Formats: sequence, structure tokens, C-alpha cells
Amino acid sequence: MNMQVGEWIEVRSKEEILGTLDKMGRMEGLPFMPQMFEYCGKRFKVYKRAHKTCDFVYTMQSRSLPNGVHLDLRCDGAAYGGCQHTCLLYWKEAWLKRVDDDSSALASVNEAACTEADVSAGTHALNKDNEIIYTCQATEIPDFTHPLSWWDVRQYIEDYTSGNTSISSLLKGFAYGAFSTISRVRTYIGVGRAMRWFYDVFEFLWGPYPRRPGKIPEGQPTPTLSLNLQPGELVRIKSYNEILTTLTTSGKNRGMDFDAEMVPYCGRIFRVKKRVTIFLDEKTRKLVTVKNPCIILENVICQSRYSDCRMSCPRSIYSWWREIWLERVSESSEGAVNSAAETASLANTVSSVSKEA
Repeated sequence: MNMQVGEWIEVRSKEEILGTLDKMGRMEGLPFMPQMFEYCGKRFKVYKRAHKTCDFVYTMQSRSLPNGVHLDLRCDGAAYGGCQHTCLLYWKEAWLKRVDDDSSALASVNEAACTEADVSAGTHALNKDNEIIYTCQATEIPDFTHPLSWWDVRQYIEDYTSGNTSISSLLKGFAYGAFSTISRVRTYIGVGRAMRWFYDVFEFLWGPYPRRPGKIPEGQPTPTLSLNLQPGELVRIKSYNEILTTLTTSGKNRGMDFDAEMVPYCGRIFRVKKRVTIFLDEKTRKLVTVKNPCIILENVICQSRYSDCRMSCPRSIYSWWREIWLERVSESSEGAVNSAAETASLANTVSSVSKEA
């Protein structure tokens, strides 16, 4: 079907979707999760074509996904012990149909293959130690995707033709990738730092060099700060240089990475979406309680601009922030009004989609 970004689609009925699933509630290895039933019969716009994704279970590299789609809908974690990852849901094109297509009936439906109870039962089990382990789309990525080499140029063509990204974004990504690779090589002969300085000279084109070492030696404690931020509050992300003073030379604060994908958001104002206190570990399939709660901000996601071997990944994972990297701002602060308006505009777009469903 090759659905395009911005295209209106309708999620098929529960009966139609169940007819595409095996007894484990999967289609071609991709689980259909219980919370997705609530969207059946409703209309949404395509957010991204999910022709590829990233794998955090094993390789942390790109994987190809046949006939995949992302709508702007995320997992609520209800079927997974309250996981707060808030992952973007994956959809198969077979579960969707174009709004203006009256001839898009499924070719065949296996009415006896799967029930709603089967879908729910497939979300969890007990391991040999009698511990609950969970199965969701994120834990199964290696099963429903295939390896994708970074040099396969077809993926970048589809990134553009699908509407996932622009030519300028792709070119900036290629420029960073080439520069970063050369810079790492040149570091061994003593000019890597000079090359990164040169990169920053043209910061107005692509932003500052996003992979700098922190200021704290390895083995030394990193600072902490508790703001007890709550959903709805406005915060300003501190400058990149300020954040570097809280990181070890390997870029960590109390074990958590400050990723290069977070750098473009530094210095900007956003609204708190949620506090993360529990999440599902994709590798172990177990729930993990966060010792130091992390913050998710509205519309602050990984854009895969600087991610080695997975450039332009459409998965749009929310970035996690330590409170020491943030500072409260009032609603009347400079820039807060525009930030709030931008957030409201995006929220209204999603709301209007649901209302028209």
C-alpha cells in the first residue's frame, strides 16, 4: 500500500484484525497489543512509514520492517505492568485501510486463528524463576524485522519519498556521519579536536558537535538534583555546556547516558509529560523500578540525526532527562508562551484526529 506521511487511514475492525493474527496474536512476528483494539474503526493520519526501526534488544542498529506504519499513537503500558516507556505503536498495513478506498476488503480472513483473549494472554508469562516476564512489540523487534545495513541507499530514498524526512535533514545527517567518522580517525594523529572545532564554526548550519566528553573523571561521583517536576510544568533544558559539567568523560550521569540526539533541544523550553519511575527492560522482559525518576518532555524525541548505523529511524523514542539537566520556568517566561502554543497546536492536531474518528 505504501502509505504516505499525512495520509488519512482507518483502523480496521476488531474482527478483521483478529483474522490476520496467529494463535499468539501476531502477524509476521509483530504482536498486536491489547490497547490497540480501542482504535479499531477510528481514523488517524499516518505519522511515519515504519519501513525500518532500531533494535535495542541486541544490536542497537537498523532493522527493516515490511509493510509497517506508525500512527501518532503510543503504548499506555496498562497491559505491561504500568510501563512508562510510552513507545510508538507499530501497525501492519493489513490492519489499516485508506479512508477514501471502498474496495480495500481483506483478501482472506481466518476467523478461528486468534481471539481477543489470546492477544491478552500473549502479553505475559512466568519464567523458570516464577517471575513475570512481558512480551510487547519492543521486546520482539528482532523477530519481526530483518537486518538493514547502513549503506543500503534504498532506505534513504524511502525516507524521503514516504515523507518521513526532508532532503536537507538527510544531507545534514550524511555530513555529520562523514565528519564524525573522519574526526575519530584523525583523533589518533592529533587533529580530531581541531576538526570538531571546525564543525562548531558552522554551528548555524547543523548545530554544535553533539558528542563531547563530560567534565567529570570516570570513577568520580556525578551530581544530582531533585526538582520533583510534575506533568504540565514548564522547564528549560540547560545549555549543552552546563550539562557537560554533570557528565563523566563517557557522557553519563549516575549511569544514564546523555545522548547526542538530546543536544538539539538544549536551551529550549518544553512542558513535562511524565515522570518515569518504572519501565519494561526490552532485553530481560522484566519491569525495572527507576531509583532516580527521569523526566519525559512533550514532543522531545529521538530524531536519529546523529545515531550511528540507524540514521532517520522513525521510531521517535522519548528522551529521558535527569532533573539536574532542567530548570523550572514560569508560564510568563520569555519563550514560554510560544513553547506552550506549539505544544497546544500539536495536541490539538492529535485531538482533532480522534474527534473526526
